[in-house]
Amino acid sequence: MRSWWLGGALTLLLWTQGALAGTVLVVGDSISAALGLDTAQGWVALLEKRLEEEGFDHRVVNASISGDTSAGGLSRLPGLLETHRPELVILELGGNDGLRGQPPAQLQQNLATMIDRATASGAKVLLLGMRLPPNYGDRYNRAFEGVYSRLAEEKQVPLVPFFLDGVGGVPGMMQPDGIHPTVKAQPRLLENVWPALKPLL
Repeated sequence: MRSWWLGGALTLLLWTQGALAGTVLVVGDSISAALGLDTAQGWVALLEKRLEEEGFDHRVVNASISGDTSAGGLSRLPGLLETHRPELVILELGGNDGLRGQPPAQLQQNLATMIDRATASGAKVLLLGMRLPPNYGDRYNRAFEGVYSRLAEEKQVPLVPFFLDGVGGVPGMMQPDGIHPTVKAQPRLLENVWPALKPLL
């Protein structure tokens, strides 16, 4: 009887500690999936180390998929929320929408729905903004970039205006394809995110 009680108490303690720790869920594309790199070198892995160093007892789940669009992230999100029950959701999507020339209005609708679903589940949301290369044209680029600032204002969620700030177009920071950051760029990506992320923990 006593061993049953002790076992039950231990299970409850472990469950409680896990619940208190909280989960940070990253839903992104190839940039957060660390395409072309060892995933242990990516900014999400560096985030996990930073949380530990700063004394945050959080688990990080990287649900990023190379090539994913906002529509793909939207379709995956309900299952991810149910499985991981995150305290915080980081949305890093839209780059592939833009590179494929998809309508910014559709990107905005997809991200808005993701934010709504995440907040309805009880999670906080951090939105990572993206920009496109200049060859996509000023009109399309302005419409694309404006999606993130409008959503942040409408949904009252924190925003990193340009996730690739200090990385995009900087020598040594991008792989030969000009799209994906190098190992050297990963700490900078984390530094771009950290000031907006830390107050949410």
